[in-house]
Amino acid sequence: MNSPCRDSRPRLSRPSEARQRFSRWLKFNAVGGIGIVVQLAALALLRSLLKLDYLLATGLAVEIAVIHNFLWHERFTWADRPAARPVQSLVRLVKFNASNGAVSIGGNLLVMRLLVGELRVNYAVSNLVAIVVCSLANFLLGDRFVFES
Repeated sequence: MNSPCRDSRPRLSRPSEARQRFSRWLKFNAVGGIGIVVQLAALALLRSLLKLDYLLATGLAVEIAVIHNFLWHERFTWADRPAARPVQSLVRLVKFNASNGAVSIGGNLLVMRLLVGELRVNYAVSNLVAIVVCSLANFLLGDRFVFES
């Protein structure tokens, strides 16, 4: 009787990969949550203290939050994928700004326009939906494009 062949090569198990991805997703959202606070604080300071126009203040506040989030994602969320050289961090920052920044601004405006403007959904509920939708897209962009392994 022949015994079945066993593959002795080490394999990554699906549960450990899923656990690692879930852990990274939690870290991503923790950084994003802090980024929301950073953005709101920056907006308040730029608008109230410096008396900037609300659109200019919003754009600057979003950019401050994007840079904040990038720094934490590089050091915390994707710490297991360190930059090989300082220039790689700069390239990552540009990629993060172009991808996550664009998704955050464009996605929020698009979802809000659709849900509030067209479907008449409450603006607070719509904003939460926009944050979740953009967060999913931004996580995938971060994982597969900005901090690719």
